[in-house]
Formats: sequence, C-alpha cells, structure tokens
Amino acid sequence: MKTLVIFPIIIPLITASFCLVSYKTPRLQWFFVGLGNISYFIVALTFLWATYHGNYYSIQIGNWEAPFGITIIIDLFSSIMLVITSILVFCSLLYALTMTPKEEFRLGYLSLTFFLVMGVSGAFTTGDLFNLYVWFEVMLMSSFVLMAFGGEQRQLEGSIKYVILNLMSSAIFLASTGILYGMVGTVNLTDLSIKLSMIEHKYPKLIVSSLLLVAFGIKAGLFPLYFWLPASYHTPPPGISALFSGLLTKVGMYSIIRTFTLFYREIDTTMQNALLIIASLTMLIGVLGAVSQNEIRRILSFHIISQIGYMLMGLALWTPAGIAGAIYFMAHNIIAKSNLFFISGIIHKKTGSYNLKSQGNLYKELPILSFCFLCSALSLAGLPPLSGFVGKLALIIAGINANAYITVLVSIVVSFLTLFSMTKIWIYTFWGTPNHKKTDTSETPQNLSFAYCSVIILALLTLGLGILGETFFTISYKSAQSLLQPLTYIEKVMGY
Repeated sequence: MKTLVIFPIIIPLITASFCLVSYKTPRLQWFFVGLGNISYFIVALTFLWATYHGNYYSIQIGNWEAPFGITIIIDLFSSIMLVITSILVFCSLLYALTMTPKEEFRLGYLSLTFFLVMGVSGAFTTGDLFNLYVWFEVMLMSSFVLMAFGGEQRQLEGSIKYVILNLMSSAIFLASTGILYGMVGTVNLTDLSIKLSMIEHKYPKLIVSSLLLVAFGIKAGLFPLYFWLPASYHTPPPGISALFSGLLTKVGMYSIIRTFTLFYREIDTTMQNALLIIASLTMLIGVLGAVSQNEIRRILSFHIISQIGYMLMGLALWTPAGIAGAIYFMAHNIIAKSNLFFISGIIHKKTGSYNLKSQGNLYKELPILSFCFLCSALSLAGLPPLSGFVGKLALIIAGINANAYITVLVSIVVSFLTLFSMTKIWIYTFWGTPNHKKTDTSETPQNLSFAYCSVIILALLTLGLGILGETFFTISYKSAQSLLQPLTYIEKVMGY
C-alpha cells in the first residue's frame, strides 16, 4: 500500500504520455485512456476502503526524512476526493466521445485532461505547502489550454481572464508560503502544524492564514474574489466546463479545509466570524447572479459560487458535523453540478443555443434527459430524497447547534432562490413553447449515446447519494473527525 501512494499521480502522468505519442491512432489512444482510468479508479477505491478503517499512507520521495523531503500522504479526506475525481473523469471522457470534435483529440485533448488529473491528484495527496503550489501550476497550465480549445473569441477572452486571475492567486500563494518559511523554517504541512501551534501571538498566524484564504479563495471562487469565474467558465465546450466546475474550484476548497484544520487547533472567534460572513455573502451573491441570467451555462457558473459558500460554511462552524457536511456537500456538488453542464451541452446540440428563450418543449422530445436534469437540478436546490438535501440538512443542523443562525437563514434563502433558478430553466427549456429548429429526434439517442450514458450515471449517483445518505455521511463524518484531531496524520508523516 505504501508503494501505491504515488499511483494517483503516476497513473495520469503515464496515461497522458501514452496519449501524446499515440495521437495518430485514436483507438490506441482510447485504449490507454480506458486502462488509465480504470487503474486510477481501482487505486482510489482501494485507498478509500483502507483509510476508512483508520489507516494513513505516507511516503517520502527520495527517502529524505520529513520535514526535509517531499511528502505524499493519503488519508480518508484525500481518498474521498480521489474516488469522486475518478468517477467524474470517467464520465467526462465518456461524454467527450460523442460531444468533442475528433480534431481536438489530435490536438491533445486527452493528454491535457490527464495532465490536469495529475495536478488535481497531486494537490489532494501532497503533504507539502510548496508542492501544493507546484500542483496548482500543473493544473493551471493544462486548464488554460483546455479552456482555449476551439479558438473562439469568447473562449480566448475567458481564458485570458482565467489565467491572469489565477496567476495573481499563485503569486499570493507563493508569497504566503515564503512568509511562512521565514517565520518557522519549514513548508511541510505537518511540521507547520506543530510549529505554528507553538507561536503565542495570534496575529502572525492570522495574517498568513488570511493570505492563504485569499489565494485559495480566488481559485475556489469565494466572495469577493469570484468575478473571474462566471466570466470564463461558460466559454469552453460543456465537457470541459463540467470538468472545471467539478474539480478546479473544489481543489481550492480542499486546500482551505486541509490547511486551516492543520494550522488551527481551535479556531479563534475573529477568524470564525470572518469565515461565516464570507460564506454567507458567497452563497447570496452567487445565487443572485444566477437568478439574473437567461443563459443556462452562465446560470450554472454563478451557482458554482453559491455552492462553494455552503462548503465554507461547514468549515467555519468548526465542528465534526459541520466539516462532515462540507465534505459530503463537496462530493454531491461535484456530481450534480458537472452533470448539469453535461446536460447543457446536449441541450445546445439539440436546440443550437444556450439561451433559455431559444429553447422549449424538450421534456416530450428528450424524456430521459429531462429526468436526469430534474435529478441534478433539484439536488442542487436541496430537495429530498436527493444528495443535496442530505448535505444542506446536515449543514443547517450543524449551524443551528453552533448558534450560527444568520448563516443558516442565508443558506435556506439561497436554497429557495436556487430552486427558483432551476425552475426557470425547466419552464423555458423543457416546458416552454419550442423556439428551436426541429431535428430528427430518432437519431439523437444513437448519436449521443455515450453522452447520455455519462449523464444517466451521474444522475443515478446523485439519487444514490441521497437515498444512501446516512452511509455516505458516516464516511464524511469520520473524515471530519480526523481533520479536527490531526495527531495521527502528523505522527504518520513525521514518523513519531
């Protein structure tokens, strides 16, 4: 198992490399893609099973003892994120089979996707703050090229906004890492946890934590750092938008949860109140932006922001139940939100437009797609028995128990507004009078069979996460307990 720790990074790297050298033979490319994705899923599932039973797996690259070497560590939180990543990547590649032009495969679509997965996996498994920065840059390089695929003017504009803001985030992140190293002489996360706990004055740690919150908050799309996201995430093809919305913002949120739970044994009132205010404003501003839009992908892009607010709310509560709700909500949101972006692509394929007023009456023509949309959209709004209901209910209960009544009230209001915006899509797109050119619907299921498979898989997962909510929440709760009591994590890395 110790040897397998590097596999979530090595498997995407090898797969991406083989895809590069076999770009002239598509069948061979897809063979490597299938093999790599299955291997990644098996490894991730193996770690989820092992870490759920209380195990931690750590390796020091180059046999340098911690904190001097590069640490890779997998705990339950990492394992959960790796499994969800593997599922989303599988569905994304399945979707791309019929929704992505063949020319883009020759230009490196598959290899870039796996380089992106390598960066995401590295961020989820690193035990070193500087290497977290490195993996962010790997993600940034891959995602920038993927976002520009197609070469349309709005894609290039979105890509420029995306890369400029993310480079600013990286600069702030690197600066805060340097300040931390100057303060305590280490960038190893567990060593930082130990040494920061010895600092008596709270202000140095508060300043560095604030800088990290800004850096990660830009990547996650927190208020007031979110404005780049709705300006760029709706521009690439829907398969890429789904991958970005599912993974990239969640890596930022993962980093916030990981660093804050390691750097703070007990969160002080000032920081907690600040996080609750930011979470409330992120939820509210995001959903208000979504309500005001009439283009399906812009609605979904603004909802990425509002849903990130729920995750930050869970962290800010600083209880096992709150953080468990954040982890569960993160898994739910990756599945539900990505599926809505996939569905938007099929709608565009059918109607030729993303504008709600240029669509209509699709529930008669595409009943399966309509059902999948309802599962994901109502889950996003938090209706039972879907996964979003379990996540929001857990966060609301945890918020009431922590006396965070204003944030709880905001989260409930945002849920109603989310339902309103999802209802608007349903009324215009699925119920409304047809405003699109009639196409031969008999060919649609055959032509889009792989895209339909990916949408159905994610819709069923959303339903399953809700019906089996107690089981999955138990896993999240166990992960939250270990995050708030990081002694075992620290001992595993430092070899105590």
